[in-house]
Amino acid sequence: MNSTLTDSTPYQLNWLEIQWAQMYEGRNPLVVTGIFAFLLHELVYFGRFIPFLICDFIPYFQRYKLQPKKINSKDDYWKCTKSVLYQHFAFEGPLILLFHPMASLLGIDIDVPFPSWSVIAVQMGIFFFIEDFYHYVVHRIMHWPPLYKKVHKIHHEYSAPFGIAAEYAHPIETSILGLGTIGGPLFYHAVVKYFFSSSPGWNLHLFSMLVWIVLRLVQAIDAHSGYDFPWSLCHWIPFWAGAEHHDYHHQAFVGNYASSFRWWDYIFGTDKKYRAYRKQQAAAKRSLDKKKAL
Repeated sequence: MNSTLTDSTPYQLNWLEIQWAQMYEGRNPLVVTGIFAFLLHELVYFGRFIPFLICDFIPYFQRYKLQPKKINSKDDYWKCTKSVLYQHFAFEGPLILLFHPMASLLGIDIDVPFPSWSVIAVQMGIFFFIEDFYHYVVHRIMHWPPLYKKVHKIHHEYSAPFGIAAEYAHPIETSILGLGTIGGPLFYHAVVKYFFSSSPGWNLHLFSMLVWIVLRLVQAIDAHSGYDFPWSLCHWIPFWAGAEHHDYHHQAFVGNYASSFRWWDYIFGTDKKYRAYRKQQAAAKRSLDKKKAL
């Protein structure tokens, strides 16, 4: 493990980097990365869903439900959970096992130290941008009638989505959209290696990949949560999509194709029905408030 940034500038590994180094020490790196990445994926995927599940059983939070009249049953949750777990073990698990050999083959940094947090923050922004555009294009294509009927229709089984329904989809769809998740980091890696080889501090690290996977999972779960809280990110970042934006897609089955941001749907006009619907909702609320005030 390399613990220096340059030959003349010693670098003291931080606690996280020490844990990373010890996790690999004396062990098969392929197995370590595979097991760690898979467990991390499952922990984040189902762990992030738990708070939303708890909210389903607390009456106070029902006011924040985007589709309060549509109730998903225990059977819906159980069916979705079984399907998602099957996909995780049968399809995503084997792909996750390829994380380490792929990183080694492509020259992605694996050893410590990690990139600085400022570099990782910039990388995350780039990855979100690339994935969002890819997701918009592919998702819109998925609504082409032949593809929708044979592939994408499965994901739309729940018109009022809930967190773990984020990856409830046909294996083909999961694989194609998954390319957008790993494609951004790989594209970034190729550009940095080719054009900025003299700036190793910006290299893609396997740790950055895992941070990105965690953030992407959290975003996907949140977007399918079915809840729009006052503290939801879309109320703090105007161009963030979130559940308020994506839930309409499941409700109407069209429009709002992007994953993280609102701008592609706005630019290409695929959010017109959504914006009209929200205006209609706001007008109805104002009318109701006036009646209550009388």
